[in-house]
Amino acid sequence: MRTRDMAAVAGVLAAVLFGAGCGADGGERGAGAGSGGFGREAAQAEIRAAVAGAGLPKSELPEPGEVTATATPADERERIAQRAAVCTAAWQYIGPVVDGARGKFDRTVEALVGEGWTAGKRSEEKLDDKGGTHVGLTLKKSGWSLFARHSTSKTVAMDMISFQASEDACMNGFSEREMDLLFGEDRERP
Repeated sequence: MRTRDMAAVAGVLAAVLFGAGCGADGGERGAGAGSGGFGREAAQAEIRAAVAGAGLPKSELPEPGEVTATATPADERERIAQRAAVCTAAWQYIGPVVDGARGKFDRTVEALVGEGWTAGKRSEEKLDDKGGTHVGLTLKKSGWSLFARHSTSKTVAMDMISFQASEDACMNGFSEREMDLLFGEDRERP
């Protein structure tokens, strides 16, 4: 991912997962316990605890399922985002550079692994000539996939840190067209 694309990705992720008017309906799939008693609330609690324990800053973005100013979906993309929020747990920070952010990101991942998440291969990419980098990895647990990402740009002096988990079976219920509406070019594909 290039530095110039970071803001676009952040905007898509924030709009889709955090601020798309996602009023959770506790009776829908993903909201409670999923495979083996593990569901959205448990995933969200583990993410929150790992982030706090690692010393990452407070996120000012709403979590999936929180009512936002756009509580009534205005278009098809927002209606799909509302459905996706039911099977999503996430935390994201976008803001000024955080002292020791990469170490705190790594400690968060270690805490999640301690909760039973299995970490996949870690990827690292240089973003700019000034030392900006992007690190990402996928973790798995009980039918959930968690995408952990940290991008730091020295060009614009900011950090983007995200931990976004989705229930696989729930997300597999979306058509290719719906997934493209949600994520567009930023969609992670197998």
